[in-house]
Amino acid sequence: MRIASTVSAPAEEKPLPLAGVRVIEMGQLIAGPFCAKTLGDFGAEVIKIEPTGAGDPLRNWRLIREGTSVWWQVQSRNKQSIALDLRQQQAQDIARRLLAEADVLVENFRPGTLEGWGMAPGQLQALNPRLIILRISGYGQSGPYRDLPGFGLIAEAMGGLRHLTAEPGRVPVRVGVSIGDTLAALHGALGVLMALYHRDARGGTGQVIDVALYEAVFNCMESLIPEYDAFGAVREPGGSALPGIAPSNAYPCIDGWVLVAGNGDSIFKRLMAAIGRDDLGEAPDLAHNAGRVARVAEIDGAIADWTRGRQVDAVVAAMAQAQVPAGKVYTARDIAEDPHYAARGMLLDQSTRDGYSVKVPGIVPKLSATPGGVRRSAPHLGEDTDAVLAALGITPGQIAALRERGIVQ
Repeated sequence: MRIASTVSAPAEEKPLPLAGVRVIEMGQLIAGPFCAKTLGDFGAEVIKIEPTGAGDPLRNWRLIREGTSVWWQVQSRNKQSIALDLRQQQAQDIARRLLAEADVLVENFRPGTLEGWGMAPGQLQALNPRLIILRISGYGQSGPYRDLPGFGLIAEAMGGLRHLTAEPGRVPVRVGVSIGDTLAALHGALGVLMALYHRDARGGTGQVIDVALYEAVFNCMESLIPEYDAFGAVREPGGSALPGIAPSNAYPCIDGWVLVAGNGDSIFKRLMAAIGRDDLGEAPDLAHNAGRVARVAEIDGAIADWTRGRQVDAVVAAMAQAQVPAGKVYTARDIAEDPHYAARGMLLDQSTRDGYSVKVPGIVPKLSATPGGVRRSAPHLGEDTDAVLAALGITPGQIAALRERGIVQ
């Protein structure tokens, strides 16, 4: 099946690294669909199976335009939509027929759901030995917590992140986006690529990839556990600072906050010179990080005293002149108006099925020879049901009968 394009293609088509890879997405909301979106951006043919009725709940999350979430326009680009009631045997049979010809299955249901539909990994790989099955869940497919319901925010807490996202002594706050789900999605995409390489370049077969949300978060927690094991040190919330590394913090300005990272030895000297504190920059005990950590409150105070009487933009400009990493705290408006975002192609004007255009995030990562792209805007619910079923050899009359019984939509 070829994906119809609703987005202008470049004058000279470039190859897509995942062209020819067929992905069946059976997830919903964030983790599974984000993974499949990432694969689709780089050429994979993604067929999304949605429940009949309302479809993926993400269609109705956050701000709505023309009856559909604008978030949906990002999460479901480069996908086809087929609506199946997988509680019914005939819908399960259709899913199995799709999986028999697929390269990858992406699912993020609670463990046991696939098995309840007669689609356990062993059953699917008996049908299609080349099938790679990505399973994303809260706690993984094994272990004592396996059957507990798990969402991204719980994973962020169990993975160790939420404990650190707070000012000391105050309530832990969420990062502001579904970072646990997104980290799991990216780990899942990485796993799919490794499994495809093993299968196609190493003569292997399909396999199961088990991604737990909490483990994806935990994998990013840097030295948290080695420090505890070696020293009994329990890292505590540091607010906007980077505990144990100095100076790196948010500092007050007349019109907001600025982030300054002066934690390299030579960078620290340049930072102190820029704010008129050569006494600190040349102090022997501050030449290395350990000494600066011991006097971090004094150093942070000196930087804050300098930034407090200046505009954010003036501080950022002065830091750029001194070659010290610094930046303002971007809002959505700042991103939309920033020339660097525009120059990097990170704001795409994407047409929608409902006839309007909306800016969406660009393609990441950027490959020089085989860049990704948007070939198709996010589908309406069940928009591709007839085409997908017809490609399986199901006749229009049979499709009509399936639709009449609520098996497909």
